[in-house]
Amino acid sequence: MPLQKRILGKTNISVADVGLGLWAVSGSEWGTAEDRETFAAIDKALDMGVNFFDTADVYGNGHSEELLGQAMKGRREKFIVSTKIGWIGYDGNQSQYTTVDKFIAGVESNLKRLQTDYVDIIFSHIPYAEPNLHVFLEGFEKLQKQGKIKGYGASTSDFDFLKKFNSNGLCSVLQIDYSLLNRTPEAEILPYCQKENIGVLIRGPLVMGLLTGKLNKDSHFEASDFRRNWQNKPEEKKIFLDDLEKVEQLRPLAKGKTLAQLSLQFTLAHPAVSVIIPGAKRPQQVEENVSAGLLAPLTGAELKNMEKITPQNGGRRIWPA
Repeated sequence: MPLQKRILGKTNISVADVGLGLWAVSGSEWGTAEDRETFAAIDKALDMGVNFFDTADVYGNGHSEELLGQAMKGRREKFIVSTKIGWIGYDGNQSQYTTVDKFIAGVESNLKRLQTDYVDIIFSHIPYAEPNLHVFLEGFEKLQKQGKIKGYGASTSDFDFLKKFNSNGLCSVLQIDYSLLNRTPEAEILPYCQKENIGVLIRGPLVMGLLTGKLNKDSHFEASDFRRNWQNKPEEKKIFLDDLEKVEQLRPLAKGKTLAQLSLQFTLAHPAVSVIIPGAKRPQQVEENVSAGLLAPLTGAELKNMEKITPQNGGRRIWPA
């Protein structure tokens, strides 16, 4: 059975419902990674029917985009690509993109690293209200008319910001953190996206590896892995330990599948969701993740059992990406 295809919001782009997130490349904040493994992971994803690949200008300081660009050589038509812009040069108050010309030049840099003349989707990577929002919106509109982007959206978990971003009704896609450990989008954001025909791209469906069930309180994280903070900072450690408890309660529910697959099936079950983008460093991880989309959908009884452990109003920290 092939991966299910879903329409990505207003774009009318048909995407396989499981994609590949490319944050965890060499030079990023995820510890050691090898370029050859990234290429192998991309090839494995393509072989399994994946056609959606997500990156950003900030991932590995552009290296993620460069790797994806190299992987697409000679076969660009097999890839539906989303990237992001805005985080680089953002000081917490406003971005470096203070004019439309500067913004368009920034997107041209994305395209150069990706070695392509267009991207399918591009996101504003600034997750909160931004005084230069009009610059982003005008820039996106110009680029869309030029054929350099097919659709645009925001990467945010802030509902008020999403509504501002969609004030012109032209937002095509939302990228948002949503998982068994973070169900807060179900209350307002996901219903809003359904109403407004905004495609929903899910990042963090495995919560940085927590929902693979392969981590514990003594897991070793390299010095270059930002997850070391989970063990070294008191507030982070408390959340980490609380999450691990929930993971252990969820583990018995993963009958005949891995906990990661169960968790990915949960995100796919919501009717607002278009595509999920679990990250992977190696092809073996891609195979496990993509296989979740090939399994029979979760039953109502299975979803109710999950609800007992991670209720919608449970809340948790929301991760940036």
